[in-house]
Amino acid sequence: MSVVPTSAPSGPSSPSAQTAGADPDAGPGADAERRTVQATLAGLWIPLVTPFRDGQVDVEALARLVAHLATQGVSGFIPCGSTGEAAMLDDEEQHRVLMTTLRSAAGLPVWMGVSGVRPETVSARLQALARRHPKVAGFLIAPPPYVKPSQAALVDFYRCVADASPRPILLYDIPGRTGVRLQAATLLVLADHPRIVGLKDCSGDPAAAEALLTDGRLALLSGNDDEMLAQLARGATGVIAASAHLNAAEFARFVRLMRSDRLSEARLLWRRLLPLCQALFAEPNPAPVKGALARLGWTTDECRAPMATATPSVVDQAMACL
Repeated sequence: MSVVPTSAPSGPSSPSAQTAGADPDAGPGADAERRTVQATLAGLWIPLVTPFRDGQVDVEALARLVAHLATQGVSGFIPCGSTGEAAMLDDEEQHRVLMTTLRSAAGLPVWMGVSGVRPETVSARLQALARRHPKVAGFLIAPPPYVKPSQAALVDFYRCVADASPRPILLYDIPGRTGVRLQAATLLVLADHPRIVGLKDCSGDPAAAEALLTDGRLALLSGNDDEMLAQLARGATGVIAASAHLNAAEFARFVRLMRSDRLSEARLLWRRLLPLCQALFAEPNPAPVKGALARLGWTTDECRAPMATATPSVVDQAMACL
């Protein structure tokens, strides 16, 4: 069983870099490769909705939406995450969503969301996805939901999956969906693995984000839409934002302003974007996003049970922010 340290190490040369489980062959070349991947994570990423029509995945609507968003200054796409209602998609539907996204993304990178409970099952899925879709850039992987594993068990889970993965991995700390945190000390142990390149942070824990940034080995991507300003000011590499399905060009400009240290301009723009983020999360994501996209003609306003569509008043509030 892996041992999780009780305190966060202070940097790349800290004891965690010598933790059991680190790849003994991960020398300077592996580190340079990881830095190259991390550089591609900068900017705005769209965690895609999955459009439905009459209960089926609407690949035509998805293709149109992705092709449009690809022209708006975004850095890339993440299908089949929580915004994509992946838990309600079967394996073949997930393959179709990924294939459609890759074909429509105009060459932008695509990272696939993957979840599961048993590490062997998740590992086999990663390998099958990479064989079937060789252009997939990497995988976003949440902790096993529902079972609430210990921190040591999470280390074992991610190491097993990362050892088997043919592509880089983004960790996904989203306790509101999984019921378990990826604690800061756990993240710093997992930073040893050369295929683990970063974290999508939906924890709402600024201390954990600060520990990760101080350590410097993993890229931090903001995952809570209303925390974009704070996370980018803290030094996050990028943003993964469901709200950016709407006004994508403005969200992309905001991220560029923040990364260029043009804080006064960024603050003014953020004050216009924040009300939209708040409106789109007034009910469980992605229902309000889908409702707004339907009003704009991109998709039908359809979610898959047990997800319910947003109430009209919530969608009205979001539309008023556009």
